[in-house]
Amino acid sequence: MECDLLILGGGPGGLTAGMYASRAGIPVLLIEKGIPGGQMTATELVDNYPGFVDPILGMDLSEKMEAQARKFGVEIQTEEITRIEQVEKGFQLTADSGKIYSCRALIIATGASPVKLGIPGEIELAGKGVSYCAVCDGPFFRDLEVAVIGGGDSACEEASYLSRLASKVHLIHRRDNLRAVQHIQEKTLREPNIEIHWSSLPVRVVGDREVKGLVIRSVKDGSEQELPVGGVFFYVGLYPNTKGFKHLVETDAGGFILTDERMACSRPGVFAAGDVRAKQLRQISTAVGDGATAAYTAEQYLQDL
Repeated sequence: MECDLLILGGGPGGLTAGMYASRAGIPVLLIEKGIPGGQMTATELVDNYPGFVDPILGMDLSEKMEAQARKFGVEIQTEEITRIEQVEKGFQLTADSGKIYSCRALIIATGASPVKLGIPGEIELAGKGVSYCAVCDGPFFRDLEVAVIGGGDSACEEASYLSRLASKVHLIHRRDNLRAVQHIQEKTLREPNIEIHWSSLPVRVVGDREVKGLVIRSVKDGSEQELPVGGVFFYVGLYPNTKGFKHLVETDAGGFILTDERMACSRPGVFAAGDVRAKQLRQISTAVGDGATAAYTAEQYLQDL
């Protein structure tokens, strides 16, 4: 199957790119391996997306974005792409089904995924007190005790953010010193309602339909205690969904795709949008902005061809 513009990934960045490009008269094919919406579909409530006074279900917002993209003519296929190669007239994508897709320009919007520890309760209570984004979900835990897992920049920054909302923040770190840069460490250590549990590991998230606590274990003596938290935020890492095309464009040390301000990648004809990019903030609103910009730049690229 051939098209002018192919968008890989159906999260907010990909759907927005598709809508903008299709409105500009470009034939667009969007390929998503799962349900359109990306991580929005796994978010119970979204209360920081502009235009919605009351919180909206993540699945509802996903469905609205998908319907709007389809309204403007975006064709959406369900496939998992395993390989992308540059060819004479553009790019060739191979799906796990064996089907081949070709395009003249490509927007990569495959997102990123949080590293999961896999402890009991983590997966079962995801979206029910277990979260991987304090900026997204922090306000739902106002005046409650919460736990943050990790000791790097993200964990410390999010613990500081949560300290302004939660009654108390338990920061769980497996070492006896933080890995965050010095000024972030100092800020975290100054917060009066952050308690750091040094040399500790999370063992189990407690709860049935929602989080009721977190069991942690000392790496020094093996003793365990249960913290009475209503939310657990995991910050043990994030990895970009770039399997099958890491070779195609330049990335940073973490594997996230490097772009310029126009969302253009190192290889002409390839653009990136959303969480798969190397960027400071990963939110629905920033992915939407990336998608709009990527579509506009891709349109100019195709016109130049």
